Amino acid sequence: MKKAVFFSFACLPLLFSGNVNAQKSFKGLENLFTVPKHYSAGFAASAPVIDGDVTDAVWANVPWTDDFTDIEGDRQPAPYYKTRCKLIWDKDYLYIAAVIKDPDVWAYVKNRDEIVFQDDDFEIFIDPLNTTHQYFELEVNAINTIWDLYLPRAYRNLGSGLTSWESGVRSAVKVQGTVNNPSDKDQGWTVELAIPYSKLNVKKTPAEGDFWRVNFSRVQWETTVNKGKYIKNKDAAGKNLPEHNWVWSPQGLIAMHYPERWGYLTFSSAADGAAQPAFQMPYAEKQRNYLWLVYYRQKEYEQKNGRYAPSLKELDIAPEFTVDGTTSALEMEAGNHQFYVSVKAAGQPVITINQEGLVQVLK
Repeated sequence: MKKAVFFSFACLPLLFSGNVNAQKSFKGLENLFTVPKHYSAGFAASAPVIDGDVTDAVWANVPWTDDFTDIEGDRQPAPYYKTRCKLIWDKDYLYIAAVIKDPDVWAYVKNRDEIVFQDDDFEIFIDPLNTTHQYFELEVNAINTIWDLYLPRAYRNLGSGLTSWESGVRSAVKVQGTVNNPSDKDQGWTVELAIPYSKLNVKKTPAEGDFWRVNFSRVQWETTVNKGKYIKNKDAAGKNLPEHNWVWSPQGLIAMHYPERWGYLTFSSAADGAAQPAFQMPYAEKQRNYLWLVYYRQKEYEQKNGRYAPSLKELDIAPEFTVDGTTSALEMEAGNHQFYVSVKAAGQPVITINQEGLVQVLK
């Protein structure tokens, strides 16, 4: 994986725009605090047939997501091939249809739970609990090979993906052209997936107004053709050149496993294709950004000093902040190798984060 690069998103909305004091606190981390994208999924009038054909009538009036962009956002050039997807849901499944445009469709990974992103692929990331722990990843390539993973915690927090988890996903791919045939030019490939809630650590069917954190990614390798086969381009040392990572909601760095950076998927009871309710960022989500500010600053501090900072003052973070006219208070307890931060506001549940990036709501 390429090294993460930090930069300012001059062209994207920031959560603290217009707040001079907040701008100072977040300075240098602007890339991690752009406003994530949102998609409202309508309720499926009927379940789609999972056959890879995204032109079925059930999908006809369902809106597409925005076209995918580079994982780092506007710092990098826009993707040169188009990717987008759409979603609907019912009482048992979340349904996803995606279009992956590509004049050279190829895929060689054939066995389930092999590392699918060694091919060009389409990826789905789901954090239904919004804790950045106990989340899920699914990958699929153009020959419908699936790799599904359960992440107890993110890789940055020494987590590891569990391939023993089975998503129960039903999937199908349809290629608009011929896969693994460099002698012709293709249009791309489409994929349909049905993901059962029963495998996603949720206790109930989603309801009106519920939201999950999700993102979608496309891995795209640069290749040349050798003896009728697509070969990844290499550097002077013979190593594969880095892949392109194109996503729905920009992460701000080259790392998908920052679940707090994923977009918002809301569930609407309105029929699919009907007008969906406007999304209003919950106040608790705005509070969480300040917990993440402390988390990132603590990780910076630890990298420099070999221990965590004992106080918010040492991190140059004010113990109070005001958002939308409501004041919240931050409190932190910290030792050399662990910390615990809470945010409180009148009439709001207490939200906490620790050194492992676990976010919890205290009720």
